[in-house]
Amino acid sequence: MASFCYDKRMTDSRTNGPYKPTVSDEYAGKLKQWQDNIYEESKTKTTKNIEFLRKTFVVPPEVHPINPMSDLLGNSVLNEVKEADKVLDMGTGCGVNAILAASKSKDVVAVDINPHSIEAAKKNARTNHVDSRIDFAESDVFESVEGKFDLIIFDPPFRWFKPRSVSESSTTDENYQALTRFFANVHEYLKPGGRILLCFGSSGDIGYLDQLIGKSGLHKETIAQRDLAKDDIAVSYFTFRLTPVAQ
Repeated sequence: MASFCYDKRMTDSRTNGPYKPTVSDEYAGKLKQWQDNIYEESKTKTTKNIEFLRKTFVVPPEVHPINPMSDLLGNSVLNEVKEADKVLDMGTGCGVNAILAASKSKDVVAVDINPHSIEAAKKNARTNHVDSRIDFAESDVFESVEGKFDLIIFDPPFRWFKPRSVSESSTTDENYQALTRFFANVHEYLKPGGRILLCFGSSGDIGYLDQLIGKSGLHKETIAQRDLAKDDIAVSYFTFRLTPVAQ
C-alpha cells in the first residue's frame, strides 16, 4: 500500500505568493483523478433520504452528500457545542452540522455559497424541529457573516482544482482561495476564548493547510481521526480543534 505525504522541506519556500501544491506531482495527479471521478458520479446523483446521527436529512443531487467520513466532524460537533455557544457553520451543505449544533445551542448561523444547499438546509432544519434556532444565509466564506462566534465549524473542500459547477465547489476550491480567505479573516469572527472545528484529509493538500494554520497563529489539536485505503493508497481524515495561540 502506497502512502503519500507532503515534503516539509518544501513548505518554507512556498508560504507566500500564489498557491503551489506541497504534494508530489504523482499524488496531485491521483487527487485530480479522484476529483474527476466525483464529478462524473455527481451527474447521476438523485435525491436521497438519509438518517444520520439520529437526525433525518433530504439531500438533493445539487448538494454535497453526507459521506462515510461525515461522522468524524458530526460527532465532534455534538461533543463540542455548549448550550451558551454562538455557532457558525461555514459551508453548511444540507445543514448537517448546523442542525447538530442546534440540538444544543439556540444561536446558530449557517452559510453556504450554493443556494441549493441553503434551501435544502432550511427544509432539513424544519424537519428536525430546530429551524427557530438557525439563521441561514448565502455567503462566499465570510462575505455575508456578521458578529463574533464562540465556535466556528468548517468542512472545507479538500482539493484545489477549479470547480466545474456550483455543486462541485463543495469538494474543490480553486487554488484554495476560499480556504486561504477563511484563515486570513477568521480571527475577526472569533470571540475571546473561541475555537474552530475543521475537518480535512490527506486526500487534499494537508501540507498547505498546516501552512495556513501556522501563519494564522492557531494551535492545532487532533480530536478525531480515521485511516483507510483508497486505490491502495493510505489516506487519513481528521477533525481538528483550532484555538488562538495567545489563549
